[in-house]
Parts: sequence; structure tokens; C-alpha cells
Amino acid sequence: MSSPILRPLPNESWNCMLPGPPSRNNFGSADLSPSGLLAFASGSSVSVVDSNSLQLVTTVPLPSYSPSTSSTASLSPFLTSVRWTPLPPRRDLLATEPSSSHLILAAADRHGRISLLDFRLRSIILSIDPPDPSSKTGVQDLCWVQARPDSFLLAALSGPSHISLYNTSTCRFIFKYDASPEYLSCVRRDPFDSRHLCIIGLKGFLLSIKMLGESEEDIALKKFLIRTNCKEILKLEKDAAAAATGGSSTSTPASAVFPLYSVRLAFSPHWEHVIYVTFPRELVVFDMKYETTLFSAALPRGCSKFLDVLPDPNQELVYCAHIDGKLSIWQRKEGEQIHIMCTMEDLMPSFGSYVPSPSFLSVLISQSEPILQNISKICSKLSTAASDMDFDNPFDFCDDTLLVSKTHLISISDDGKLWSWILTAEGTGDMQNGAISSGRNANVFEESTNANTTVSSNDESTADGGRQLHKVNGARIQQSKSTDARPDVTFKISLVGQLQLLSSTVTMLAVPSPSLTATLARGGNSPAVAVPLVALGTQNGTIDVIDVSANAVAAGFSVHNSKVRGLRWLGNSRLVSFSYTEVSEKIGGYNNRLVVTCLRSGLNRTFRALQKPERAPVRALRASSSGRYLLIVFRDAPVEVWAMTKNPIMLRSLALPFTVLEWTLPTVPRPVQNGPSKQSPLSPNGNAAAASEEAASSTTASSSDTKTGSSDGSHDDSSESFAFALVNGALGVFEVHGRRIRDFRPKWPSSSFVSSDGLITAMAYCLPHVVMGDRSGVVRWWDVTTGHSSSFNTHREGIRRIKFSPAVAGDHSRGRIAVLFYDNTFSVFDLDSPEPIANSLLQPLCPGTLVLELDWLPLWTENDPLVLCIAGADSSFRLYEVNINDKRRIPGRQPRNLKERFRPMPLCCPILLPTPHALALRMILQLGVKPSWFNTLGTTAIDRGPQSITRTTSSTGDLRSYMIELPPVGDSVVPELLLKVLEPYRKEGCIFDEERARLYATIVNKGCAARFAFAAATFGEVSEALFWLQLPLAMNHLMSKLVKKSPEKVPFLEDSELDDTALLSRITSKGKLAPETGWRDALSKGQLRLMAFDQEDLWKSANERIPWHEKLEGEEAIQNRIHDLVSVGNLEGAVSLLLSTSPESPYFYPNALRAVVAANMVRTDRSLSGIHLLCAVGRYQEACSQLQDAGCWTDAATLAAAHLKGSDYARVLQRWADHVLSAEHNIWRALILFVAAGAMQEALAALRKAQQPDTASMFIIACREIHADIITNVLGSDDESASSSNKDTMVELPGLNPEYDDVIAVGEFYGQYQRKLVHLCMDSQPFSD
Repeated sequence: MSSPILRPLPNESWNCMLPGPPSRNNFGSADLSPSGLLAFASGSSVSVVDSNSLQLVTTVPLPSYSPSTSSTASLSPFLTSVRWTPLPPRRDLLATEPSSSHLILAAADRHGRISLLDFRLRSIILSIDPPDPSSKTGVQDLCWVQARPDSFLLAALSGPSHISLYNTSTCRFIFKYDASPEYLSCVRRDPFDSRHLCIIGLKGFLLSIKMLGESEEDIALKKFLIRTNCKEILKLEKDAAAAATGGSSTSTPASAVFPLYSVRLAFSPHWEHVIYVTFPRELVVFDMKYETTLFSAALPRGCSKFLDVLPDPNQELVYCAHIDGKLSIWQRKEGEQIHIMCTMEDLMPSFGSYVPSPSFLSVLISQSEPILQNISKICSKLSTAASDMDFDNPFDFCDDTLLVSKTHLISISDDGKLWSWILTAEGTGDMQNGAISSGRNANVFEESTNANTTVSSNDESTADGGRQLHKVNGARIQQSKSTDARPDVTFKISLVGQLQLLSSTVTMLAVPSPSLTATLARGGNSPAVAVPLVALGTQNGTIDVIDVSANAVAAGFSVHNSKVRGLRWLGNSRLVSFSYTEVSEKIGGYNNRLVVTCLRSGLNRTFRALQKPERAPVRALRASSSGRYLLIVFRDAPVEVWAMTKNPIMLRSLALPFTVLEWTLPTVPRPVQNGPSKQSPLSPNGNAAAASEEAASSTTASSSDTKTGSSDGSHDDSSESFAFALVNGALGVFEVHGRRIRDFRPKWPSSSFVSSDGLITAMAYCLPHVVMGDRSGVVRWWDVTTGHSSSFNTHREGIRRIKFSPAVAGDHSRGRIAVLFYDNTFSVFDLDSPEPIANSLLQPLCPGTLVLELDWLPLWTENDPLVLCIAGADSSFRLYEVNINDKRRIPGRQPRNLKERFRPMPLCCPILLPTPHALALRMILQLGVKPSWFNTLGTTAIDRGPQSITRTTSSTGDLRSYMIELPPVGDSVVPELLLKVLEPYRKEGCIFDEERARLYATIVNKGCAARFAFAAATFGEVSEALFWLQLPLAMNHLMSKLVKKSPEKVPFLEDSELDDTALLSRITSKGKLAPETGWRDALSKGQLRLMAFDQEDLWKSANERIPWHEKLEGEEAIQNRIHDLVSVGNLEGAVSLLLSTSPESPYFYPNALRAVVAANMVRTDRSLSGIHLLCAVGRYQEACSQLQDAGCWTDAATLAAAHLKGSDYARVLQRWADHVLSAEHNIWRALILFVAAGAMQEALAALRKAQQPDTASMFIIACREIHADIITNVLGSDDESASSSNKDTMVELPGLNPEYDDVIAVGEFYGQYQRKLVHLCMDSQPFSD
């Protein structure tokens, strides 16, 4: 079932690869990790991009499904799903060695194989084959689901209706479910319970799976049906069944059968049990607890089908992507589950006309930005003075409006573009901080009917796209109409970045290799030099120019309207390409289009433009190394020789039956006829002189030299030659000298050299050697100056292409050749070897890759390695370093490292650092480092204000001076050692970018809890960051309880009601804790609801849900409504609802008894039916226990919040915390509940059991700091003597006394962790991209 994969060697050049564009065959598969790494599938490869800077990190190609040999290569299947592992970086360094387990990526393909990738090692660490490999059941979607505290299972949707669960640790298949005849669409994990996931089908079938253990018996299933209009899918299914032959579609996933019929679901991050589902033309809000639809809305007229649904993590907004690239924004009305479409944005603007137009594939929402916004809101004021705004920073907006929310979106299209967007919601100054006034903002398409609302268009302008779009400064796209009727909130979208990958399927590859006689295209006598550029022709007619030093697309040119069929360089700054289209059968013939493209100006100039179609299409182009001459090869027609001056001139036509032609590479002055020179034309002694002499005589190569534009070149003393083969096997070499073409008069080989049974299909020419390949797989070489020749049989299929490796100064060998065969495999042979086959480098260089085109990268220095450029059949572009032997290398010189890469800006992604270095940075951020330590690229935006960040280039002296204070725990020397380890990254400026460094500067002095939250968010640990943000409130809740029950008499505390709000409102002097408005506003919304514990928050959340269900009918719905009313303490409403039961209902008599008789408060068959009676007689603690026994933990907490206080409420929270820790495996949620309940020892024990020594120590530090701040600020410092006496009598922090053994053990454990981390950091080499 599973097969181990060997890891590649560290020096393998998998990072030197550009992926082809993603397509619908990849099912729009992409995943954005909380740490900011974007993974997406393109063809059979997985690409990883830093979502912040939109820089390509790496691309990992997956090998073919079946093992390939050099003679039988197969194309790897399309990847259809990718998912990052949810595991954080492991910190149990004392028990295990550091690993990259947090960078594991799951990828699945159309053949049903699931692979786990470690992209840092660029290798597959595990491969899970489908149960029946012959069926090739494609995978539709993947999702991780938690089974244990430290492990996740992998859920896969395969085929049309199969669900499978795999244990990737043991490689075991543990569960399978067949949902036939349903077509399953997607699977998602519940943010409130990571053990729970849901699967949606195309017709509304909904399956809920909860993992209660790791075996099949521990899986709880529940089925639902969301009613929707299925007419379209039924018709599509009928058409698909009619088109299928022999049941061939039985194993095909839904997205392959119905690519334009998308059904997606997403869990609400704000409301438990609520999910959003988009059908192609309907948005549905479904309540899984009530098993009913709360809201549904049809698309307005003129809007395209839904593609995906994305809830905003912080605000009550839902973003819906459409297949035409639009994004609709839906806002919930206050107090109701009714969503209204506010506006429509464009996520794929067009910057020209493309035929066909690109398709929109997917959109993703950042999970790291919302938590950073929460940290920023809590630690600073939401509104910023205009003087602190950076007008050049797209993340700053200096308006009269109030920034309500900022959402980072990334969209992907099939033309190889990744778009980075910032969507802001801005409100007027009278709005509350962080809140969206949703009840008054309905301008729009609303027709509400009871619980179900149908949305329709009332405005033609909005029906055709929602609003008009305007570009501001070339980047920002703002709405002009949708906000007029809604003065409270406006939405603006800004394009802040774009990454261009290969735009289409690659058809041609061209590498510049200008000779010494080539001159710069802009004129002058300077010789042209080899440039690190490669040109790729594509299927859609564009030409992409690749900068191989940066592994990026440097430029793209839209040249042709159809497939680029030929492409060559003219020198180093011009390209010539051709395409043709076949005229209709009635007229016949072909329209050939030849274009010269200037890379500097971007201009395309056609030449040889004819008015009528031609009989023969162009078959190939062959350009001389200088770029002066061009051979245009036709199919069954004479070859034309052109002089490529500013206005190209045809020199003559050659009516010979050519099969192949190739110019010499590189071009040098014509050798002396009397005696062929044995010295290489690139000898060190003659390099400069030859370059100068030939550059002075080369005037016709300049495209800007108008004086020689029409010259016949008769005064040119240089010449170039090309070799050819004819249909009959005859060989020859012609020399082009100005307008004259003459025989080169080579020394002919022996008569037995030419084979009569093998048609020559490929040729390469590098003076003085001509190498040929035929359709029988035989390679022959011939020295045109001596007549020496030889041959060898490759025992392969026919040869399609031969390329000579670049010459090296001082090299007198015959050279190496790369041979491309007709089966799309290749080999590299050394012509000097007595046995070329034995010493060849074969296809395993890139297994599973079918090669369309290849060529050698030119050398810039004699120490450069030999590098092959490969255009794969999967539309990828790759570089491979070739090392057969190094006898051609100059002795004493070492080849440079191919992995040196130029980046336009530093790659600031801490999660990519080696694990020990990443943990070192995390510790530095936690302990607090001065902002001046960061070495950011810019200083103008962050030098202003109290926290100034300046760019420093070196760190000398005691590095501990960069720490804001000496660490209160651990060894004080460790921070200095860690700063030394991180120094290489700091010097390169690749720790934080300017924006992230500025954010850290605002929170570094706001208390350790804020720093801990920032450090956790930096490494994608969202739950931990939320825990640190909630910790101050939990501590205030605990201190309020301790003060009230303290027997000591504290003045003025007796006379005032001390609650969380009072405590928070008094902590203002030091600035370490934000005032009540900052904390409470942020905590009442968004991601922090996942950590709710406060009585008021729980009660408000439950009370707000009750009106959603008032109009629901049915006995089960009524029972749930009664239960909700009792939970919030509304006993009168519950009794009224019981008494309103119809006499015909089977619940009539039980409800009547429950409403009147307290003796029947518990029934064995329905334990929850008597909860309200327990409450009626004041037995709230027992009622809460009964709810918890029934698994209704949130309801029990809600009931306790309404009726219990002090230790009674704490007991409910602590039992809830034990359940969350042991059953739900959510340690951070459990820790907050433990703290709020006062169970500090249990919280500390949980951290120690999880083997997180650093977090346990930081937890003690944070609790002590918050406790000290509360005591100091509540008691005040007006009367120091009184304050001192009061502090002496003030309650201590329970469970965290420095004298406790557990606390001492945590400190010792942390010291061991620090020492082990220092050793690991010293042993790890700095990561260099």
C-alpha cells in the first residue's frame, strides 16, 4: 500500500525549476498555511510560494506513478489536491532530534496516489498507493483530522464517492466509506473541534465524521441533507452517463466529470455547528445542530456561478468566489442569520485581450493576518494619526475613515498568475472599533421570506458585476457605486503584488549563445555577451523570458495568436519566432507569421508578410550565433536565407531536399584553407583580440545601424557556416559571407560513414565537429577539418535533437552532447570517451519527466558547471547540473554553487529557517529584542515614532544589549549565543520585512503575553497565539474570583464590584495591558471566540442564536429550542414553548408533565428533557453536570454562565478543560479554561506532559507579570505604605509559587532546553536560499 522513496542528494537542483501554469485538471488545488506559505499544484508538480512577498520558494516535481527507466518514461499524473500538515514545529528537543515535520505537505493525484512531501528536502518521504492501482481512482480532496494530541489522520475523497482515512505514521488504512451514488465535492475540518470534519456532495448530501479514537470503531458518522435545486446536476449526470463508454467514468472524481459545477463548504469561524455551503447558484447557511437551513440566497441575475466560499476569520463577512474571477462580499444582518451581498470585486483584472481568456481557478484567505490584526488592535489604538502613515506602503491607508478590517487574499488563474490582494472594510468615525454595523447596511438585493431569503438584482448596473472598477496608481481598485447607499462601511480592494509563472504550455525553448562576432543590438562595437536568459515559446502564442539567475519570469511578450512553433535568439537582445495557421479547406494553404521581438523595447516587428496564403508552412528556424543570418525551413519547399538587419532581407533560396540544418556554435572567423588550425577558436591568448577585431568589422548586426541596413555586406570580412544533411544521406557545409553562399570545402569522411538505412533526423555543429543522429538511434561525429569520423549506437528510438555543450577556453576535446530521443527522454554523451554509452548520463537525472526541448546554458566563466535547460511535457522549465567527469575543468578551479540565486528582495519567512534556528528566533522574540536589531530594507516608514527601527549592517560588542531586558528565567548568556547564530540572517535582512518589524516594534513593550502571541503567530501557531491573547482576561477573571473570596479586608475593594471590566479598566498606566475597550472589542469577535470562557461572552453568544430558530417548526426543532432557552436562563420562554405543544404531538404529554411536575425531571430515554426542571428548582450544578455527561459542554458552560458564580462556575470550567485536553486534544483551549477556573497546577502539568518546556516557562512568566500588574494597578501607588501593606495581604497566585516543586522543575527543564537548543544551532548551517 505504501512505498518508501529515496531522498535526493542535497546538491540535486530541484530548486532550479519553474512550474507550468496550473489548470482545471489540477482541480484548483491550493493551500495557504497559517505561517504564510502557499502551496499549489501545477501539472504534476507542487510549488511553494511565500505569500507575503510572492516569491517562489521551490517547486517539487512528483515522479510518475509507475517506476520509469531510461527507455520507458511515462508522464506523471496531474496533482489534484495539496494540504499542509497542521502540526507546529516540534519543541521536544530533549526527547527527539529536530525535524521538518511542520513542513510536511500532502499531495494527491489523478491516479489515486497520496504522497507526503518534505519540500525543504525536496523529496517524497511517504507514498500511499490506492488499494487497486489498476483502477486509477483519482483523489478529489484531502483534509487532516486530529486523532491524538500529536498526530493527525489524513482523510481523502477518492473517485466519485469514496471516503478513506489513513494513518500516515503507521501507513495503515483505517476506515473507508462509500457514499454512492453521490458525487462528493470537498472535505473540511471544524475550527471548533479538530476531530470533526464534514464532506459535501453535489446534490446536498452532507456527511459528518468525528474521530473519537484511532480505530474504525471510534468513528462517529452522521448524515444530513441540504435541500437545493438539483435539475442542472441531474442533467449533467445524464449527459456524462451517455458519454461514458464501458463504465470508464466510475472512478473519476466529481471535478473531472463536472469541472464547472462546484459545490463547496466552509465552517463558520464564529458560530459552532454552522456551515456555509455554495452550490453553483445558491448560498446556504446550515445549522448542523438543528439539521436545518437557516438561510439561502440565490445569485442575482448576471452573476456567474459560485466557485468557493471563504468566511472572514475576524468579521461577520463571507467571501464567495465566482468562476469568472469575481468576489462577492456577503454581510450578516445583526441579530439574524441573513446574509446580504454588499458588493462585487474583481480578482482577475484584464490587462489586455487574450483569446481564450484565462480561467479563474481558486482563491485563498490568509489565516496569519487576522491574528496579527488582533495583536495590533489589542496592543495599540485602532486608528493611527495621519503623521504616522506611510503613503507608499499599500498596507497603510490614510483616510478620514476608520479601518474596520483588513483581509489578505490570493487568487490563482490558469495563465500562471498569482494575484495578491488586500481587501479593507472602512467605516466612518462614529462606528465602534472593530465592529461592522451590519443591520443598517442593506442597500441591496434583498427579498426575505421567513427563514429563507432569496437574493435578486434590483439594479442593472449591479447585476452586471456589482459596480464599476477604477484603477488608482495602477494598483488599487476601488468601488465607485456600491458604497453610496451604505455610509457606514465601504469595501476597497488593492492589488499589492503579482507573481508571473510560465503563462502556458511550453512548446519551444531557445538559449542565447552569441558568438564573438555578434554585437549589441543597440549598436556600437562592443561584443555581445552571453546573458542569463532563456526564451520559452508557449501554446497561447506568448514568449516568456526566464532569468535563470533568479529562477523567475523576467518578461512576457504576447507575439502570436496561436502556438509558437519556432523560436531562436538573434544575438542576446532579439528573438525571432514563427507560427502558422491553416487556411480553410476551400482555399487551402497556410498563413505563416514571422516576428522579430526586441527585448529592450518590447516591440514586435513582422517580416516576410505575404498577402496570400502559401502552399507550405514554415517547419523550423535556424539563426546563426551572431544573429546576422536566419534560415527559414519550409515543409517540402526551398530553404530561404535571410540577413537579419534592421529591415530583414532575403539573400537567396536554396532548393535542396534538406532534412536538417544547423549553424556552427560558436561562430568564429573562417579557418585557413591551406592548413586547419589545431588551436581552439576560444583559446585564452586570442580571446580579446578576436573579439575586438570581429566586433569592429561587424556592422550589419546592429539593428539600429541605418547606414548598413540595406548593405549587401560585401565589405564584411567575417563569415559563418552551417552544416546540413539531405534526404539521400549526403552531408555538406555551406559558408555564408555577406550575400554570398559557398561551399565550405570540408575534409570528407570515409564512404562508410554515411548510412543508407538511417535518415538523419538531428544535427549539431561546433567547429570543427559535426554530430548527427538518425532515426535508428545511431550517433555519428565528423571533423570537417581532418575528415576523422566515428559512430556509436545508443540502442534507443530515433534521435530528435542534439546539442553541443558550451566550449571552455583551453579545451581541445570533442565535447559533450545532449541527445533528445523521440520517446521524450535524453542522455548526455562524452565524445572523447572510448565507450560513450558506458559513461553516459541517462534519464534518471529527472525521472518521470518527458522532455520536449533541451539546450545547454552558456558559460559566463570557465568555472561554471555545465547546466542543461529542459522544457518538460508537464510545461515546466528546469535546470540540471551535469557532472559525468570533470576532466574538462581547469585544474585547481572549483565549480560555483548552482544554488546561488538572485532575489529582488530578501525572502523573509522565518518558518523556512532550519528548525533549531527557527526555535532560536522564536525564543528571541519571546524574550524581547529591541527593534533596532532588525535589518530591514527601508527605514523611512519605521524611523518615525517612539519605536524607531534603523538599519544596521553589523553587530559588535555585547549582543545582549539588543535585548530589552535580561531574561527572568534560564541562562542569561543564551540570548547572546542565539543572536550570534541568527546574525547571518539579520545581515541579509531576511528575518522580518519592514511591515512585520514595525508591528513587532509596537508590541515589544506591551507585556510578555503580547510578545508570546506575536512569536506564535509568526510561526503559524494560531491557537497558541489566541491563548496568549486570552490569558490576561482569564487571569483577570481568576483574580476577581480570588479577591471576592479572600478573607483579608482590602480597602476600597469591598466597596466596589470588582469584575473583569473593572480590573481591566484600571490597568492603564504602564501600557502593558490595553484598556477594556481594546480587549473586549477584539475578544467579542473573530478568532478569539474559539477561546471563549467568560460568562458574559458565553451567554451573549448563546442568546444571540435563539432568534435564528424562532420560526423553525418540527418536534426536534422545538426540543432544541427549549434546550437553548433553558441554557440561557429563560425558563419562562421554555415553559411557554412546552405548553404550546399541539395535542396531536407525541410530545404533548411529556411536555405537559415536564412543565408541571418536577418529579419527572429526568427520563432515561431522553436525559436532556429534564434539564429545565432541574433549573426550575435551583439545582444548576446538577443540571450542568448532566449536560456535560451528555456531551453538551458548551451548553453546560452557557447554563453555568447564566446561573453559577465563583467556585461553582470554576468546577464547570475545570471539568470542561479536562474534556477539551483529553478528548478534543486542544491544549490551548484547555489551558485558558484551566486558568479561568484557577487550576494553575493542572495547566502547568498539561504543558509539561506535552513536552513544551519553553511554553511552560513562558506561561509562568506571563502569569506572574499579569498578576503583578493587576495588583499594582488596582491598589495604586498613592500611598506607598498603605500599598505595601495591602500587597502583603493580597492573595497570591495559586499554583505558581516559586517555591513549588513543579515550578522549580519547569525552570530546570527550561535551562536544559536552552542548552540543547544552543548546541543544535551551532551544529546547523545557516540556510541560504
